[in-house]
Amino acid sequence: MARGHLLRVLGVGFGLAVIIGNTIGAGILRTPGDVAAHLPSVPLYLAAWLLGGIYALLGAIQIAELGAMLPHSGGQYVFARHAFGDYAGFIVGWSDWLSCCGAAAAVSIVAGEFAGALWPALAPHAVAIAVAVALLFALAQWRGVREGSGVQLVTSLLKAAAFLALIAAAFVLGGGGGDAPMHPRAEETLAVAFLLSLQGVIYTYDGWTGPVYFSEEIRAAGRNVPRSLIGGVIAVIVIYLLVNVAFLHVVPLSAFAGSDFAAGVVAGVLFGPNGDTLLRGLTILSMLSAVNANHLMASRTLFGLSRDGLFAGRGAAVNVGGTPTAALLLSVAVALLFIVFGRTFQQVITLLAFFFVANYTVSFAAVFVLRRREPERERPYRAWGYPWTTAAALGGSVAFLVAAVVADTANSVYTLALLGLSYPLFRLTRARGGG
Repeated sequence: MARGHLLRVLGVGFGLAVIIGNTIGAGILRTPGDVAAHLPSVPLYLAAWLLGGIYALLGAIQIAELGAMLPHSGGQYVFARHAFGDYAGFIVGWSDWLSCCGAAAAVSIVAGEFAGALWPALAPHAVAIAVAVALLFALAQWRGVREGSGVQLVTSLLKAAAFLALIAAAFVLGGGGGDAPMHPRAEETLAVAFLLSLQGVIYTYDGWTGPVYFSEEIRAAGRNVPRSLIGGVIAVIVIYLLVNVAFLHVVPLSAFAGSDFAAGVVAGVLFGPNGDTLLRGLTILSMLSAVNANHLMASRTLFGLSRDGLFAGRGAAVNVGGTPTAALLLSVAVALLFIVFGRTFQQVITLLAFFFVANYTVSFAAVFVLRRREPERERPYRAWGYPWTTAAALGGSVAFLVAAVVADTANSVYTLALLGLSYPLFRLTRARGGG
């Protein structure tokens, strides 16, 4: 096969598409029910969604500086390695790669399950459908980055249009909402309820770092990476707030509090018996762009690790179309393993959730470290409000990690054990890297 290299052919449109495609999904259709179950009033409910969005925006402002300053494909691994060395990069890179592979599997599984719910004849074949979805988008990317980015643009545009149509339908056809009286759970203080709600909201916002995985492939990265990050996060905030206000326009908060599919409750009121079908179709549509985005991001992360000697050098092979083919092939193979061994997948994702948030913490800390260590380095974009916005983003991440440890001590112990075992693996990888 002819050898190539990464191509600098992507623009702001792709950056926005990868954020929308990777962030907006089943979470916004399901999480509102969990948030409403904890919070007693509409103002607090909406405040949680707004605060989660502000946290994401503060994070995007920091990551934008790093992405513009270090325009190398690989995601947050690049920042961790540059600021804290190979071992930190190893932990961030490998946990991020596995998270992307796992996320591609998760959304493929949801697509397969929902397809079975829509067409009962397909129900026994949910796993096969999930495998087919994962393979289909891998094939779409195989030829080159232009084809992969084109698929991302189309699927993300369809997703955004579908959500805007749902919002419009809620305002046009709805009108039975209102702030019905609610009471917080007896076992929760308001502070605890708000914290638990915010955890779900932050997870729903996650996925906005997408453009930094492709910094090396984005034209004028110093300008366009920050534009993509900040513009994409603002777009997601607006869509999420509109979705929640639209839900509340149709039904009172109490109507979907505790529901594991809040959007289904709203759709049932709007469209009657057809509501569930429409929402499941929207969910499948939401999944498609996320599968494509996670394949793209996983392959770039493994490419970066391979190029820097933290994985076999063959992982850095790129075809003439600009696709890291070996990295894509291995990433899809791992995603397929997650799909086939679903129970193991659930356990792995639970453990990786800790690293998932920890990666943000490392990146935000890197802004402080590199400002002090490399003050003269060219920074095409500087984080607005530094050091206060940086400290706020870092403090929010640390608080989130502490809350995760307190809320799920057992899995946190397993995660710390994995962290301890990672060093011998790191040494082995370094010894064999580039082979």
